[in-house]
Amino acid sequence: MTKKVNNFKNIDDLSIAAIRATCIDGINKAKSGHPGMCISAAPIVYTLFKDYLVSNPYQSKWINRDRFVMSCGHGSMLYYTILHLCGYNVKIDDLKSFRQFNSLTPGHPEYGLTDGIDAGSGPLGQGIAQAVGMAMAETKLQAMYGKNIYNHYTYCLCGDGCLEEGISQEAISFAGLNKLNKLILLYDKNNVTLDGPLSQSSDEDVINRFLAANWNVVYCKKGNSYRKIKKAIAYAKKFKNAPTVVIFNTIIGLGSKNEGTSKVHGAPLGEEDGRNTKLSYGYDYPPFEIPSEVYENFKSTFIKRGEDAYTEYQNELNKLQRTNTSLFKEVMQLSTNDVSSYIKNIPLPESILKKNSTRNISGEILNLFAKLLPNTFGGSADVAGSVKTALKEGGDWTPKNRNGKNINWGIREFFMSSAANGILLHGGLRPYVGSFMVFADYCKAAIRMSALEKLPNIYLFSHDSIAVGEDGPTHQPIEQLAMLRSIPNLNVFRPADAREVFAAYQVAFSSLTTPSAIILSRQDLPLLDESDTELAKKGGYIVGKEAKRNLNFTLIASGSEVSLALEVKKILEDKGYSIRVVSMPSTELFDNQSKEYQFKVLGDRYEKRVFIEMSTTYGLHKYAKNVIGIDEFGLSEKADDVINNFGFTARKIAREVENLML
Repeated sequence: MTKKVNNFKNIDDLSIAAIRATCIDGINKAKSGHPGMCISAAPIVYTLFKDYLVSNPYQSKWINRDRFVMSCGHGSMLYYTILHLCGYNVKIDDLKSFRQFNSLTPGHPEYGLTDGIDAGSGPLGQGIAQAVGMAMAETKLQAMYGKNIYNHYTYCLCGDGCLEEGISQEAISFAGLNKLNKLILLYDKNNVTLDGPLSQSSDEDVINRFLAANWNVVYCKKGNSYRKIKKAIAYAKKFKNAPTVVIFNTIIGLGSKNEGTSKVHGAPLGEEDGRNTKLSYGYDYPPFEIPSEVYENFKSTFIKRGEDAYTEYQNELNKLQRTNTSLFKEVMQLSTNDVSSYIKNIPLPESILKKNSTRNISGEILNLFAKLLPNTFGGSADVAGSVKTALKEGGDWTPKNRNGKNINWGIREFFMSSAANGILLHGGLRPYVGSFMVFADYCKAAIRMSALEKLPNIYLFSHDSIAVGEDGPTHQPIEQLAMLRSIPNLNVFRPADAREVFAAYQVAFSSLTTPSAIILSRQDLPLLDESDTELAKKGGYIVGKEAKRNLNFTLIASGSEVSLALEVKKILEDKGYSIRVVSMPSTELFDNQSKEYQFKVLGDRYEKRVFIEMSTTYGLHKYAKNVIGIDEFGLSEKADDVINNFGFTARKIAREVENLML
């Protein structure tokens, strides 16, 4: 016999109605938002949190909690409402401040801002990829430390739009291949997108799409029924062989006069329709008033379950601390993504101090760091041999070897980058990813999320210039370096030699809140006489001091062009000029230095500087009045011929600089 609560048949119906009503109220008060999906998915999210999700709202960063990712981030009001009811630090006043300035409840979920948010989301599809990364991390860490320390589920809520984005298929394919059986995707299939019915943009057979990618599929025809939803999720959790998608057939904006249409997707219902919609659920409480029975419901289910599980987990940690102190310390320290104690004393290896391509040097340094860091975990988009991302020790991460360190991402650059974000969001591992520089375009949206979510992801991009040669303009990066430098909170390094590569890795692995992009050459570069690992961490420094007191010109360069600038310096000084060369491996780090330091390095005369770089001139005039670069696409011919064609030879540049001085 179900217990009647007020005008409702049972507490579940009352709770779902309260969630829907609060979402309507918050969006109406904000005068913006997406009520349709909040209403359609409310029973799904309610059932997940009330009956299945294991987490502790009073220890919201608990490392062994279940993870929940709302890939369809426009439904954020639903997310905030459930967090509020579940006891997280999201107050009723925060719900009233939805989408307002400086509120804890912004328009889309922001990781690190709102208590209980496991992942930032907004750009559709990336949440699915991040969830895959979280599920990967759980398998890897469980293999490293055992089921008593890491053993949880990853749940992800998505909508029709998420599954239209191409990244979703990259993620689905990879997850199925790698049998991530503790990943459960909850699909709110309401068949409506912002512009109209889903049928106008997609008519695919979603069930067979997932089956073809080796997923289990559970179909819930009555996605508004608590009982049916509960049964469907329970069934999904029984599968042990592959990830599972649960497809819930729902009605967007249920109860609204415009239910089932795009009119309820992205606009408030308004006072009249909002009131009538709430009444259609039998809910007649004033705006933002939630019955005490609803709070008690979550206290006796979600909160109790989470606190009990957390207590049990602490007992396991205490046992580990008693029996294996060093392993306990490792687990606790690495769960924060802080690896500084492991890398602070790594010496610069003499073996790398030679002429070599910076991609080869990067491979050697990466393997050195991986030997000392137990939690390195990464790979490339099918170019490990070219970008030198393969770890010699550790093996491949596969369904049969969850302890492997090398990830075979396949040709999935966007997914790879986003999933690595998910690995960092999970905590406990330090991932890296690799590709060719020109394909940074494919990764860009995920790199932006790394920076926004303050995740210290490491991006290794090789083949960094027109020196790629015969592969031609499709593979010769021109504008990519400027694009990366334009992203806030991203450190971009383009090292000139082995010492600078080592500096880039030290900064990248030391970072806790800033991602890094390390840009690497295909061609060999000389070891510079005056390069300096510590000074390179300042972003820019003098590598070729002027021979005379009266400075005529400062040549600024990065990467392979630094050694070129030093050749130019010799030619001009043989003619009696006084020339300084500055290596600028990272404009971001240089910009963070004092103005005094910047002028000391560059010289105080702006018009007496030239920046030399085999990429677009865009953005470089900040440092020099004169820029020698490339503002067109490349050519397909031998690397030396391409370089000569664009004028990047010592004699041609020396002539240009001399003309500037005349």
